[in-house]
Amino acid sequence: MEIPSFSDLNLLLTLPALSVALWACVLLIADLWIPKGRKALTAWLAIGGLVFALVATLFIYRTPGVAFNGMFVADRFSGFLNVVVLLTAIISILLSIDYLKRTGMDRGEYYVLLLLTTSGVMFMASANDLTVVFIALELLSIPLYILAAFRAPDLKSEESGMKYFILGAFSSAFFVFGAALLFGASGSTSLPGILDAVARALAGEGSSVVLLLMGAGLIIVGLGFKVAVVPFHMWTPDVYEGAPTPVTAFMSVAAKVGGFAALLRILLVALPAFVITEGTAVATWQNVLWIIAALTLILGNIVAVSQQNIKRLLAYSSIAHAGYILMAVAAAGSPGVGESATRAALIYLLAYAFTNLGAFAVVIAIEKDDGTGTTLADFKGLSRSRPLLAFIMAVFMLSLTGIPLTAGFIGKWVVFQATLEAGLYTLAIIGVLTSVISAFYYVRVIVNMFLEDGEGDPAVAATPTVQWAIYISFAGTVLLGIIPTLVTALSDPVTLAAAAAVIP
Repeated sequence: MEIPSFSDLNLLLTLPALSVALWACVLLIADLWIPKGRKALTAWLAIGGLVFALVATLFIYRTPGVAFNGMFVADRFSGFLNVVVLLTAIISILLSIDYLKRTGMDRGEYYVLLLLTTSGVMFMASANDLTVVFIALELLSIPLYILAAFRAPDLKSEESGMKYFILGAFSSAFFVFGAALLFGASGSTSLPGILDAVARALAGEGSSVVLLLMGAGLIIVGLGFKVAVVPFHMWTPDVYEGAPTPVTAFMSVAAKVGGFAALLRILLVALPAFVITEGTAVATWQNVLWIIAALTLILGNIVAVSQQNIKRLLAYSSIAHAGYILMAVAAAGSPGVGESATRAALIYLLAYAFTNLGAFAVVIAIEKDDGTGTTLADFKGLSRSRPLLAFIMAVFMLSLTGIPLTAGFIGKWVVFQATLEAGLYTLAIIGVLTSVISAFYYVRVIVNMFLEDGEGDPAVAATPTVQWAIYISFAGTVLLGIIPTLVTALSDPVTLAAAAAVIP
């Protein structure tokens, strides 16, 4: 076995992800000397590490390359997603500082676990080998199982952690089985190596098309559990409802970023030319993905209509938004659409991150210390007691609907544009119709805040750090809606399909 040199490792390109993981380990030790009742210091140290990683990401954003002997890719695709998940983690920590204090969960390991999950997402975005994808998947998932049950001995939180663990076990099992089949068919776990094997298989040169097809299918199932698309969404609403609300906010974005990063990387780098139907250039996996996307859009939006708990409503909303992102992934299977579809998925993820984190931040502001106060009825009359908070929540609801001048509109615009470019007209129609359905349950929150009788919740949990999280999310939601060039300028250089070309 040849030992890689430092030039092969190229550790500088891994600095953003590696620094977050290392800082989590340092913070775990440092927290031992931080007295109980002052764990906010651990939180601010964690934010400092995330800011450093964010700056490092921006510095290497335009210098793509490979590390770890070609198993890790630092390109604009991974750089963009690093920005999304780092901002998500920073906002989530701001939401957590006072929440943990008032609910009696003020323990420093919370922030360590959150950093470890963040590093897992970053490694998934840069993975160029199925082995790295699996390790990153576990690094992403295992801390989240603990965070979901962090409110123990609360029964709902314990149930949330257990159910998320079972879902994660299914996800990992399907992914590993699929990766084994792809390795058996191609003789490689490297994504460019699998790409070459697919070309040979389609030319009839030995590799098994059946094994490749089964492997790709199982990997889609495994990552489908992670991003909570239908029919792999079971228990996701229970997990969201039972987990501590800042954890729910974080996992609703971070798990999607990691899952879709791996899905896009595998499909567009390893399997873009996997075409087994004669007379077409469309990737074989496109039909499966657009059917899953359609089912996800329909179920997520329709079931959300009947929800009375805001956390469950946002859980089904999250499932529906996974369907919109999957529309872009499906569109990437058409020749000539891969790059624009990838950019559409990235823009949607950023828009969704700001909007969804902001919505959960408002939920935290009115939630009681015992976890109650999260029903739709609790929003009645909020415009009378906290008019600014109600206005901001209304903007978040409109953004999730996809109303113009919000980030949500820009996200849906680029996704529908990519879907139409790919010729998936039926899927685009389903997307439009389900967006109309979603308007009902999002606007219902606005109606409760502004038109229903009630004194309004005092929102005593809207502490300064929570307010900062709300304002940051609100600024991102509005600025991306009014000045979309802020995000398009960052996403335009992304060329994921060409990532394999930089691998020696």
